[in-house]
Amino acid sequence: MAFHEDDSRIRSGYAPQNMAVIRHMALNLLSRESSAKVGKKAKRLKAGWDNTYLTTVLASTG
Repeated sequence: MAFHEDDSRIRSGYAPQNMAVIRHMALNLLSRESSAKVGKKAKRLKAGWDNTYLTTVLASTG
């Protein structure tokens, strides 16, 4: 529960499935990024605080 899914108010239509795909993609990108030797939670927080690191995560190739 890395993204507080239980607190989400997305309940109808295809929105829950779409958000699940987006969350899965985000976790995969964090897993592939290798410049920071920390866990996924720390990487997620760092990407939220540091736009340069966020760009690194989005551009990472593994």
